[in-house]
Amino acid sequence: MVNTVRTRNVVGAGYGFGDWLLQRVTAIMMMVYVVVLALCLLALPELNRESWHALMAGTFMRVISVLFIVSVAYHAWVGVRNIWMDYIKPLALRIVLHSATALALIACAGWATQILWRL
Repeated sequence: MVNTVRTRNVVGAGYGFGDWLLQRVTAIMMMVYVVVLALCLLALPELNRESWHALMAGTFMRVISVLFIVSVAYHAWVGVRNIWMDYIKPLALRIVLHSATALALIACAGWATQILWRL
């Protein structure tokens, strides 16, 4: 009898194509955001606090800015997680580093969103 049960490897490499694809998607999302922001800034008659506030107060800019922040956080997570998996061999230390990285990225994303929405 052949064992056909597949198990997911949660502590090592093997995420493969899904992570590769998501890193490309997040990179494209970040690139699109930078282009849109640059075009919006070029369209402003002058760059000062009031014009910046008016630009960032719109729902469209807030939504794509939050998507940008989430994309940066996820993009960083995949890269740093792969570094920990490749170079940190003790499992306990790797789990601690994964947890610390995830918490730091969540905190930074939350802080960036708070700054954005406070403008």
